[in-house]
Amino acid sequence: MTLHTISIWRTLAAGLTGGIAFVVGTFVTFRLLGGSRPGAKGLLFDPDTQHPKVIAVWKEIAPLPRILETPLVILGGMLLFGIGYAFVYRSVATAWVVGLNRRAWRLAGIVWLGTVFAEFMGPFNVLHQPSYLSVLAWAFWAVCALAEAYALVFVADRGRSQARASGDRGPASGATAAPAGPHI
Repeated sequence: MTLHTISIWRTLAAGLTGGIAFVVGTFVTFRLLGGSRPGAKGLLFDPDTQHPKVIAVWKEIAPLPRILETPLVILGGMLLFGIGYAFVYRSVATAWVVGLNRRAWRLAGIVWLGTVFAEFMGPFNVLHQPSYLSVLAWAFWAVCALAEAYALVFVADRGRSQARASGDRGPASGATAAPAGPHI
């Protein structure tokens, strides 16, 4: 039995697509809603609710975060992380149940855990961001993770899931679909 894997080129395309979706997700959540852009308040940068340390580090103390000073470096890094997650997905996809929703939610969970860990150790732990704002940021990261995962899985699996729509997990699982009809 041969193992059907995702090609390197499809993996790279899926990673770039997922990375772009992640960047768009961060733009909508953190920049537009959260207020991370210079001069903006937003949900995460309101002086009435956010710890002054967070606002100072993000918007006042030089050097400012790289996403503000040299955004292309960070955006490029986000694309590289997307490619990295595509290779992670490529390594586990054959063991996961077939289907866009099932696979995307699993991959989103992996992406989300990484982002939430960083948010927990940085703004929450070091900068004393209030708990409810941390939970909001974690929700923002969930949006980004889901956007990335859905885009990545869609591109990586395009045309593959229909062939195995019977519910089996693919050739690596050793499982086959049960024949249709009454069971005796």
